[in-house]
Amino acid sequence: MRVTKFEHATLRLDVDQDTLLIDPGSFTTPLVDLGGLVGVVITHEHPDHWTPDHLDRILRDAPGTPIYAPSGVARAAEGYEITVVAPGDTIEVGAFTLRFFGGTHEVIHSSLPVVENVGVLVNDELYYPGDSYAVPEGVEVDTLAAPLGAPWLKIGEAMDYVLAVKPKRSFGTHDMTLSVIGKNMHRQRLQWATEQGGGAFTVLEPGDSLDL
Repeated sequence: MRVTKFEHATLRLDVDQDTLLIDPGSFTTPLVDLGGLVGVVITHEHPDHWTPDHLDRILRDAPGTPIYAPSGVARAAEGYEITVVAPGDTIEVGAFTLRFFGGTHEVIHSSLPVVENVGVLVNDELYYPGDSYAVPEGVEVDTLAAPLGAPWLKIGEAMDYVLAVKPKRSFGTHDMTLSVIGKNMHRQRLQWATEQGGGAFTVLEPGDSLDL
C-alpha cells in the first residue's frame, strides 16, 4: 500500500489499481487522477476535512463513489449520499479494509461544541485518528499519521499520543496551521516520541509518498 500526503489532512492510499481518499478539505488543492477511486473517508464535519467543492469534483470524476463518515458529516453534507460509520464498524471497499475507532473530536474550547470524529485503520497498516487522540485499542499500529498542529493541539499532548500508540513508523499530518519553523519543530518532537517506542519518523511534504 502506498500513502501519499496532500496539504493539511488529506491522504491518498493506493493498492494495485484501487484508490482511497481521506479528508479532502478546504486547505487541500484539487485532487486529480481518480480513475481507480473506490471510496472516500471523512473523519468529521469541519471544513478543513471536507468541502462540497471537493466532493463535487470527486463525484464528477468518479461517479457513485461511496463516502464513509460519522452521522455529523451526514447532517452537514445534506444532499450527498453518506454511508454513516461509527467506532467499532468495519467496512470492506475495493482493496481496503476500514476499521473505525474513537468517537469524538478533541476539545478546542469550552465555548465550541464537541463533534463526532472517527479514526480509521486501513488494512491493519495505517492509522489516521482525524482530530483526536483516540488510541486504537488492541491494535499494534504499523504506521501512524500523527497530527502536527491545530487549534486543539498542544505539542506535549501530541507527543504523549505518539508515545501511547507506539507506532513502528509515523509521519506528520494536519499541519497547514503551522509556519515552516513551527512545522519542523513539531516534527522533531514527534520524531523523538516515535523513536522512544523503537519506531522511525518520516517527513512527508504535500505530494510525497511512502510505501508501507
